[in-house]
Amino acid sequence: MHHSDQTADDTADNTFSADERAETETASAEAHAELRRALQRRPRTVPPRWLYDDRGSDLFDQITRLPEYYQTEAERQILADHSTMIAEMTAATTVIELGSGTSDKTRTLLDAFAARGMIERFVPLDVSEATLLDAAAMLGERYPDLDVSPVIGDFNQHLHRLPTGGTRLVAFLGGTIGNFYREERTAFLGALADVLDPGDWVLLGVDLIKPVDRLLSAYNDSAGTTDAFIRNALSVINRELGGNIDVGNFDYVPFWDGREERIDMRLRACEPERARIEALDLDVELESGEELRIEISTKFSQGRLLAELAEVGFADGAFFTDPANDFGIALVRRQP
Repeated sequence: MHHSDQTADDTADNTFSADERAETETASAEAHAELRRALQRRPRTVPPRWLYDDRGSDLFDQITRLPEYYQTEAERQILADHSTMIAEMTAATTVIELGSGTSDKTRTLLDAFAARGMIERFVPLDVSEATLLDAAAMLGERYPDLDVSPVIGDFNQHLHRLPTGGTRLVAFLGGTIGNFYREERTAFLGALADVLDPGDWVLLGVDLIKPVDRLLSAYNDSAGTTDAFIRNALSVINRELGGNIDVGNFDYVPFWDGREERIDMRLRACEPERARIEALDLDVELESGEELRIEISTKFSQGRLLAELAEVGFADGAFFTDPANDFGIALVRRQP
């Protein structure tokens, strides 16, 4: 579900080159333009990057600990059961994690690689500089022989910043790939294939299709945490862009889209909504009952996922699930 999409400065030592500064400013302007377009389309959408301010990240962290939300523990279980085999199959010397956050689950994977003795470096990529530096410090203590090289960036824009050399394994965990629309997913996987060399590996975590009532309860938890998380996107827009959207005028509406096999999370206006967003020079008028689409979470079958990966040049690996078959991790190799 986590789809961290904000832009961030990209050097950890606070010495930004003019290019890097320009790139950050451009990314911010692009984010504004993207939101402006998204709010003028039908159906209206809010790009997921607006979910993840500090409060949004904290709410998402709370979601992963809810009793209804099985994904985090299921993925942890798979890594606990299969990390040794993953280390042996790939013999990777560099492990890269996209959207690494606290690199919490990754420790299980790194333990297996460290025990095998082939790994030389770990590269966590994330948009949050503070989170990355904390994680790097913790990992440096845990693995004193490992070169931990954090990269600050957005995995949608900055895959070209990943270091080269050796055999690389790129881990993209947490089911985050499910937050991409189909055409975005194809573009992202294609871009990943482009930056990898034949023989490099990808480890991809996905939520698997299961009974709809169970899926819906995971995204409409009794504590209302997911509701608060989705609604927070409007608060972020108000605060950062000078908006006056009435956040209380919306109901959180999650539903299952059977054709696209995804949970669709929306906010529906209870009364007509007239809002101004100063930074975008935009007036938004919603009718009563009109919806804003905020985030999707696609669910996969093993066959669908492996077919999509094969289309862009990834094949020949393994597919692991937890005992309950709730979650899957694909391990695939970049083909020549």
